[in-house]
Amino acid sequence: MAENKGIDLSAYKDVWVFAEQRGGVITPVVFELLGKGRDLASDIGDVKLCAILLGEGLEDMTRQLFEAGADVVYTADSPLLKNYTADGYTKVISDAINEFKPEIVLYGATHIGRDLAPRIAKRVSTGLTADCTKLDIDPETKGILQTRPAFGGNLMATIKCPNHRPQMSTVRPGVMDKAPVQEGRTGEVIPVTLTLKESDIRTKIIEIVKTAKDMVSLTDAEIIVSGGAGLGDASGFELLQKFADQIGGVVGASRAAVDAGWIDHSHQVGQTGTTVKPKIYIACGISGAIQHLAGMQTSDIIIAINKSPIAPIFEVADYGIVGDLYKVIPELMEVWG
Repeated sequence: MAENKGIDLSAYKDVWVFAEQRGGVITPVVFELLGKGRDLASDIGDVKLCAILLGEGLEDMTRQLFEAGADVVYTADSPLLKNYTADGYTKVISDAINEFKPEIVLYGATHIGRDLAPRIAKRVSTGLTADCTKLDIDPETKGILQTRPAFGGNLMATIKCPNHRPQMSTVRPGVMDKAPVQEGRTGEVIPVTLTLKESDIRTKIIEIVKTAKDMVSLTDAEIIVSGGAGLGDASGFELLQKFADQIGGVVGASRAAVDAGWIDHSHQVGQTGTTVKPKIYIACGISGAIQHLAGMQTSDIIIAINKSPIAPIFEVADYGIVGDLYKVIPELMEVWG
């Protein structure tokens, strides 16, 4: 990207997190971004960690953001912002960026974040690094170093944005540690200037219908039982579901299982699915392709079950069981129960 000579980089300050909410509930990735945002702000020095929150009736969500570490919460409270619209959210956040000039803005790489962030980048004439899995501060320039997988996860690329502000990233859910909650912590609320009109929003939300796949929450799960091509067919997921239900987990899947049509894409873990970081990840019949490992290898404990003793999954597993999963899992269920 060519240098934007009209920008005074020194005028930009503070780290912002887009506080995505749906139905009045802050999405989990926001708390992960606040955790990482605090680290970035500390490494830069003399800057504040801020959140920008759009919606209607924001008091309780604002409290949660302060307790998760935000020093300042910029709020835009309007019935027009109750539900996400690309037009409404893009205008309000772009206007706020132009007014308050943050040097870094982080978004979750959710459906909303991936739709919103590039629109804002275009509006405020800056760059955007998508699907980051690591963020650091360059100790010399104090600019952000944005690392993301490239070429199918076979290498990691670190990207800088030296000549434009703000520096913007979307971050994969599940790869950063959540900010610790500090009950009773408060901060400064700054309402943004709202010039949004109903005519600015070209779409109208008539109804929001949640489907079963919307209920799958891999990023929040403490235990995930995932199945791969080694299951043999779709019926194998019935066994995994019973196992997951028994131990308080959720069901995940490899890309091979999803591509075979055995389970919905919302269950997919990996480079082209969801990045997860549960306490326990149980890989059943998953060989361990690099694209899958990229999405789960930071789990606290990895248990692998596979017929092949040379399956790559065993290289990252804390515990490995070589055997037929259809024999191993029922035995585990007896012991676990």
